[in-house]
Amino acid sequence: MWIASVANIDWPAKPGLPVAQQEQEYESLLDRAKATGVNAVFVQIRPTADSFYPSSLEPWSQYLTGTQGQDPGYDPLKFLVSQAHQRDLEFHAWFNPYRISLQSDVTKLAPNHPARLHPDWVVSYGGQLYYNPGIPAVRRFVEKVILDTTRRYDIDGVHFDDYFYPYPVAGQQFPDQQTFQQYSGGFTNVTDWRRDNVNKLISELSTRIHSMKPWIAFGVSPFGIWRDARTDPTGSDTQGGVHDYDDLYADTRTWIRNRWVDYIAPQLYWPVGYTIADYGKLLPWWAHEVAGTGVSLYIGQAVYKIGTPSPAAWLDPEEMPRHIALDRGTPEVNGDILYNTTTLLANPLGFADRLRTDLYAKPAIVPVRPTVAGHAPPSPILLPLFGNTLHWLGFGTSYAVYQDGRLLTTVRGTSFALPAGRHRYAVTALDRTHHESRPSGTEEYR
Repeated sequence: MWIASVANIDWPAKPGLPVAQQEQEYESLLDRAKATGVNAVFVQIRPTADSFYPSSLEPWSQYLTGTQGQDPGYDPLKFLVSQAHQRDLEFHAWFNPYRISLQSDVTKLAPNHPARLHPDWVVSYGGQLYYNPGIPAVRRFVEKVILDTTRRYDIDGVHFDDYFYPYPVAGQQFPDQQTFQQYSGGFTNVTDWRRDNVNKLISELSTRIHSMKPWIAFGVSPFGIWRDARTDPTGSDTQGGVHDYDDLYADTRTWIRNRWVDYIAPQLYWPVGYTIADYGKLLPWWAHEVAGTGVSLYIGQAVYKIGTPSPAAWLDPEEMPRHIALDRGTPEVNGDILYNTTTLLANPLGFADRLRTDLYAKPAIVPVRPTVAGHAPPSPILLPLFGNTLHWLGFGTSYAVYQDGRLLTTVRGTSFALPAGRHRYAVTALDRTHHESRPSGTEEYR
């Protein structure tokens, strides 16, 4: 699931809360997520060119204290990662590469904000501030921020959502004409040049992240329509007004084919049968995009739309379960990412209950990503039962506990308190990229 921090959507609930309350809120989110069967969290730790961790490059986020640049008194990211790992949840650090502010006044930023120190990097568009993606120094800076964070924290993934060049605003042109003249580098078409700017960010980050920490998954959750068939015969059978390729300058096809991303997670935020953008047509289109590439496919699900009246399909409690059923029937799909946490945990139309008792009732190991390095550890060795606690020796990052041949749970650590009843147990070891060992010997306990 996605945990959004921008504008305090999910966490923290509001700026300026005491540290203990921020921590308690986050732990509660994770506990409740774990109870629904979630096995990975995507947490927004750089929402508006500010940080949820101590940084020499960017100021503290305003969404922590209410004042950009104010130290919250602890290292949130260290806490966020450690709490996720304690629950054996993957932690993907979610960055927004170019957005500076949701408002347009540069003087409202912290005095040491890079946007104030480098005003030539900044553009105002649609009432918000952005770094200009066409300036090479901007790209180098964004990469530096992400790589610095990746180096210092034990994250499992680096994640972008759908924000590259901003969504089009009617009647406004993105103000990069002078930048194009200065940095066109042989491009004669501004749209090709913009796509190349984003391609460079993705390809360079991919290379540098994997050179630093080969086990990290780098992926993007783009808008759900690359191009439609009205524009490109290889596009999807949709009628959407926005395209990744033409409007956000995010050429997901190139990223996938070059394996610059380890996974792609298109936001398929429409119902099955919706004329403009039919989930039932977009799902196989994206499956075809990744087929044979090794790039993993996760589907972004619009939980926040469940129970809303337009289109009416979202009033059907079976609509989102239908999506998950379609995904499970599509071999290329490796999972779903749910947006957003606050809505999910509010249990719209009983969907969180449905996950807990039905759709996600059985635990799941995160699928291996073929593009990410890793190998299976040696098998664990079971130790004699001590009380009702199973212990083992092993060399895994985490372990899968099997009861009567079925996966019961995954844990960090080398012990597990057994439930009542006579059962046969075995344990496997997992490396941090979820490659699984052969099982230990099987023992019967009660």
